[in-house]
Amino acid sequence: MAVTIKSQREIELMRESCKILADVFSQMEKAVHPGVSTLDINNLGEKLIRAHGCIPNFLNYNGYPASICVSVNDEVVHGIPHKDHILHEGDIVSLDAGLIYKGYHSDMARTFPVGQVSEEARLLMERTKGSFFAGIEMAKAGNHLYDISNAIDAYIKPFGYGIVRDLVGHGIGTSLHEDPQIPNFAQHRRGLKLQAGMTLAIEPMINIGRPDVAWLDDDWTVVTEDGSLSAHYENTVLITDGEPEILTAPAIREEPHGNCSIQHRKIRRRPGPGKALRRSGGGGGVSPAGGRKVQEGGVAQTQKAQTRAVCRGGRKPAF
Repeated sequence: MAVTIKSQREIELMRESCKILADVFSQMEKAVHPGVSTLDINNLGEKLIRAHGCIPNFLNYNGYPASICVSVNDEVVHGIPHKDHILHEGDIVSLDAGLIYKGYHSDMARTFPVGQVSEEARLLMERTKGSFFAGIEMAKAGNHLYDISNAIDAYIKPFGYGIVRDLVGHGIGTSLHEDPQIPNFAQHRRGLKLQAGMTLAIEPMINIGRPDVAWLDDDWTVVTEDGSLSAHYENTVLITDGEPEILTAPAIREEPHGNCSIQHRKIRRRPGPGKALRRSGGGGGVSPAGGRKVQEGGVAQTQKAQTRAVCRGGRKPAF
């Protein structure tokens, strides 16, 4: 496994990339309300990204047809925006987006309430966010990668939620998906040792029900198999010699446990998943100029080997 250690210059470029993305999210959040379409949100996000002179890194990534992933209720990730998909009072919507600034990627995701939401939805969003912060408490130089995974798992387990296992976090830098892959569930091994200069996209995806997911016929939208709600919380994080730095946090002002209105009502859900389709995941470490690589086990995984693993049902990075 080859993992890129960023130079100080690269870290500064990633800080700016992430700062811009956080600002885009603060504007998109304001657009989330009943009656808006998922395509409206996508169009706004893309316009904001390009207004900063940046490139939306999801657009056409392995064929993905939009700039913002907009996933509603039981859609876990990679929902494709559509003009006829209208948000309704009580929905929850996950926005996942990234951009490229001077060759460096950023990536983040949030799940937002649409108007007033049920207590179960509010708690799911709050606890998904909490699991991220439990994980990054372990994201320190000298700790091991799977300390993060184990902390997320330990935080979520008492709630009885399902932690998605088919999709994982990832490294990020000059590529959207770099090594290492970061599971959100407990691991028996320790994983590689974390070093200052690593940049990671840590992104718990949590279902109220079972962890099982399926792909819709569009070959992108991932849904919960049991139709239960799902939430997603992601930041790009820098490992330092001290506390981890959340690069995508500067422009986001959030309450400690979210800021969601409560209403006791049934959540509207889309029809159950269609045919589950498999597709190859991205990934693969890239060594940018000025950076260096570290290896675990002395072997860098090849793209071909990654693709074979996915086709056998292996894990793949989420956006």
